[in-house]
Amino acid sequence: MEKETIIINWEQDFFVHHKLIAAVKRVEFVSDWISYIVLRGCWYNIIVLNMHAPSEEKSDDSKDSFCEELGQVFYRFPKYHMKILFGDFNAKAGAENIFKPKVGNESLHQDSNDNGVRIVNFATSKNLILKSTMFPRRNIRKYTWTSPDGNTQPD
Repeated sequence: MEKETIIINWEQDFFVHHKLIAAVKRVEFVSDWISYIVLRGCWYNIIVLNMHAPSEEKSDDSKDSFCEELGQVFYRFPKYHMKILFGDFNAKAGAENIFKPKVGNESLHQDSNDNGVRIVNFATSKNLILKSTMFPRRNIRKYTWTSPDGNTQPD
Protein backbone atom coordinates (compact mmCIF):
# COMPACT_ATOMS: atom_id res chain seq x y z
CA MET A 1 0.00 0.00 0.00
CA GLU A 2 1.24 3.46 -0.86
CA LYS A 3 2.07 5.62 2.17
CA GLU A 4 1.27 9.00 0.59
CA THR A 5 -0.87 10.11 -2.28
CA ILE A 6 -0.36 13.34 -4.12
CA ILE A 7 -3.01 15.24 -6.02
CA ILE A 8 -1.27 17.75 -8.26
CA ASN A 9 -2.07 20.77 -10.35
CA TRP A 10 0.59 22.72 -12.19
CA GLU A 11 0.82 25.48 -9.55
CA GLN A 12 -0.65 24.01 -6.35
CA ASP A 13 -0.29 20.69 -4.55
CA PHE A 14 -2.11 18.80 -1.84
CA PHE A 15 -0.34 15.95 -0.10
CA VAL A 16 -2.81 13.63 1.59
CA HIS A 17 -1.63 11.00 4.05
CA HIS A 18 -2.89 7.53 3.19
CA LYS A 19 -4.95 7.41 6.42
CA LEU A 20 -6.89 10.52 5.33
CA ILE A 21 -7.72 9.50 1.76
CA ALA A 22 -11.19 8.30 2.82
CA ALA A 23 -11.91 11.73 4.35
CA VAL A 24 -11.33 13.61 1.08
CA LYS A 25 -14.69 14.76 -0.23
CA ARG A 26 -13.54 17.09 -2.97
CA VAL A 27 -10.53 18.82 -4.44
CA GLU A 28 -10.95 21.81 -6.72
CA PHE A 29 -8.40 23.90 -8.53
CA VAL A 30 -10.32 27.14 -8.91
CA SER A 31 -7.64 29.09 -10.77
CA ASP A 32 -3.89 29.41 -11.08
CA TRP A 33 -4.04 31.25 -7.76
CA ILE A 34 -6.50 29.30 -5.61
CA SER A 35 -7.34 25.67 -4.87
CA TYR A 36 -9.01 23.86 -2.00
CA ILE A 37 -9.59 20.45 -0.52
CA VAL A 38 -12.66 19.48 1.53
CA LEU A 39 -12.13 16.90 4.25
CA ARG A 40 -14.95 15.11 6.04
CA GLY A 41 -14.78 15.70 9.79
CA CYS A 42 -16.85 14.23 12.62
CA TRP A 43 -19.23 17.18 13.03
CA TYR A 44 -18.29 19.52 10.21
CA ASN A 45 -16.14 19.61 7.13
CA ILE A 46 -12.62 21.03 7.13
CA ILE A 47 -11.85 23.20 4.12
CA VAL A 48 -8.20 23.89 3.41
CA LEU A 49 -7.71 26.73 0.93
CA ASN A 50 -4.31 26.98 -0.73
CA MET A 51 -3.42 30.20 -2.49
CA HIS A 52 -0.62 32.04 -4.20
CA ALA A 53 -1.35 35.77 -4.28
CA PRO A 54 -0.01 38.10 -6.97
CA SER A 55 3.34 39.62 -6.02
CA GLU A 56 3.67 43.17 -4.77
CA GLU A 57 4.83 44.36 -8.20
CA LYS A 58 1.65 43.20 -9.98
CA SER A 59 -1.09 45.66 -10.87
CA ASP A 60 -3.79 46.65 -8.42
CA ASP A 61 -6.34 45.13 -10.82
CA SER A 62 -4.76 41.68 -10.57
CA LYS A 63 -4.58 41.98 -6.76
CA ASP A 64 -8.21 43.11 -6.61
CA SER A 65 -9.25 40.19 -8.83
CA PHE A 66 -7.41 37.77 -6.56
CA CYS A 67 -9.05 39.17 -3.41
CA GLU A 68 -12.48 39.09 -5.05
CA GLU A 69 -12.01 35.50 -6.21
CA LEU A 70 -10.75 34.47 -2.77
CA GLY A 71 -13.83 36.04 -1.17
CA GLN A 72 -16.14 34.21 -3.58
CA VAL A 73 -14.47 30.87 -2.85
CA PHE A 74 -14.54 31.57 0.90
CA TYR A 75 -18.30 32.18 0.80
CA ARG A 76 -19.02 28.93 -1.07
CA PHE A 77 -18.88 27.10 2.25
CA PRO A 78 -21.24 27.33 5.22
CA LYS A 79 -20.05 29.30 8.23
CA TYR A 80 -20.00 26.26 10.51
CA HIS A 81 -17.28 24.47 8.49
CA MET A 82 -13.70 24.98 9.63
CA LYS A 83 -11.74 26.99 7.06
CA ILE A 84 -7.97 27.08 6.99
CA LEU A 85 -6.24 29.43 4.56
CA PHE A 86 -2.58 28.99 3.76
CA GLY A 87 -0.14 29.68 1.00
CA ASP A 88 2.03 32.46 -0.29
CA PHE A 89 0.28 35.77 0.20
CA ASN A 90 3.36 37.74 -0.92
CA ALA A 91 2.60 39.98 2.03
CA LYS A 92 4.38 41.80 4.79
CA ALA A 93 1.92 42.14 7.65
CA GLY A 94 3.55 44.78 9.82
CA ALA A 95 3.50 45.52 13.51
CA GLU A 96 1.32 48.62 13.22
CA ASN A 97 -0.88 49.06 16.30
CA ILE A 98 -4.06 49.21 14.24
CA PHE A 99 -3.43 45.63 13.01
CA LYS A 100 -2.60 44.09 16.43
CA PRO A 101 -5.93 42.28 16.91
CA LYS A 102 -5.42 40.39 13.63
CA VAL A 103 -1.65 40.32 13.28
CA GLY A 104 -0.28 39.90 16.79
CA ASN A 105 3.02 40.97 18.29
CA GLU A 106 5.41 38.65 16.47
CA SER A 107 5.42 40.05 12.95
CA LEU A 108 8.82 40.20 11.26
CA HIS A 109 8.01 43.55 9.68
CA GLN A 110 7.53 46.99 11.15
CA ASP A 111 5.47 48.25 8.21
CA SER A 112 2.93 46.46 6.04
CA ASN A 113 3.16 46.45 2.28
CA ASP A 114 0.09 46.70 0.02
CA ASN A 115 -0.45 42.93 0.01
CA GLY A 116 -0.10 42.91 3.80
CA VAL A 117 -2.83 45.51 4.15
CA ARG A 118 -5.02 43.53 1.76
CA ILE A 119 -4.64 40.26 3.68
CA VAL A 120 -5.28 41.98 7.02
CA ASN A 121 -8.42 43.60 5.55
CA PHE A 122 -9.55 40.22 4.21
CA ALA A 123 -8.93 38.57 7.58
CA THR A 124 -10.81 41.34 9.37
CA SER A 125 -13.81 41.11 7.03
CA LYS A 126 -14.03 37.31 7.51
CA ASN A 127 -13.27 37.33 11.26
CA LEU A 128 -9.97 35.49 10.76
CA ILE A 129 -6.59 35.85 12.47
CA LEU A 130 -3.10 35.64 10.96
CA LYS A 131 -1.76 32.92 13.25
CA SER A 132 1.78 32.92 11.85
CA THR A 133 2.37 36.28 13.55
CA MET A 134 0.94 35.38 16.96
CA PHE A 135 3.71 33.25 18.44
CA PRO A 136 7.39 33.99 19.02
CA ARG A 137 9.88 32.12 16.87
CA ARG A 138 13.56 31.46 17.20
CA ASN A 139 15.63 33.69 14.93
CA ILE A 140 16.57 30.75 12.70
CA ARG A 141 12.91 30.18 11.80
CA LYS A 142 11.73 33.71 11.12
CA TYR A 143 12.41 33.71 7.38
CA THR A 144 10.78 31.47 4.82
CA TRP A 145 13.24 32.18 2.02
CA THR A 146 16.97 32.71 1.62
CA SER A 147 18.72 33.49 -1.67
CA PRO A 148 20.82 30.78 -3.31
CA ASP A 149 24.03 32.57 -2.24
CA GLY A 150 22.82 32.41 1.39
CA ASN A 151 23.35 36.11 1.99
CA THR A 152 19.95 37.64 1.28
CA GLN A 153 16.73 37.16 3.20
CA PRO A 154 13.46 39.05 2.72
CA ASP A 155 13.16 42.30 4.70
